Amino acid sequence: MRDRDAHLTDEELVLAGDGEISGVRAGHLAGCAACRTRQRALESAAADFARVYRENASATLPPPGAARARLRAGISGMTAEQPVARHFWLWPWRAAAVAACALICVFAILWRPGRPFEKPSKRLTPGAARTMDRDAICNSTLPKNQVVPADLRQRVFQAYGMTHADPRKYEVDYLITPALGGADDIRNLWPEPYVSTVWNARVKDELEDRLRDLVCAGQLDLAEAQRDISRDWIAAYKKYFATDQPVR
Repeated sequence: MRDRDAHLTDEELVLAGDGEISGVRAGHLAGCAACRTRQRALESAAADFARVYRENASATLPPPGAARARLRAGISGMTAEQPVARHFWLWPWRAAAVAACALICVFAILWRPGRPFEKPSKRLTPGAARTMDRDAICNSTLPKNQVVPADLRQRVFQAYGMTHADPRKYEVDYLITPALGGADDIRNLWPEPYVSTVWNARVKDELEDRLRDLVCAGQLDLAEAQRDISRDWIAAYKKYFATDQPVR
């Protein structure tokens, strides 16, 4: 059973419109503004597609009587008085093409593939810190990263709509690393790929080490380091390594 706190997937949001989700998930939807906003976006996209399809399906073909009249006019040489719509036999295909384009646009809105997330969602993973004490961080003997509990890992994948992703290809990573005071909190976690993108978990590890070294050497304020890595870790990497690409 899905956790009550995990955001609803698009499939669940569609089912919710028909009253076909469990009471627990319906309770989450009732209390979650983000899920309700997403549900309204899905409903709006579906309504727009239906409208575009109806308009083009009804407007592109002339009434049967008018088509026959135009054909007769063309045959009898009356084109100067009543122009014939050329290639009217292509209109059904044009209507189908317009409808297909609308469908593609809606599909692009609704489809959220299990793509790798180079950067986390700001809504799902804004970042969270447990301490701002530089001395406590720099004098700590704890390992750089903590092990994320299995149930929390599962909730992170669910929140990102990646329930079918291979967990071996991702690190459920801390946006603000514990080595910089990051909290063991779902708001500080996201599924970061290991190798499927250039900006991956191993590259972020390099940034985390660099920032901790700068903080503990007194060359960078801890609050600034936490702010930079949580706002945009790729931009922070480029800033602190002075490069537009990973150094290795």
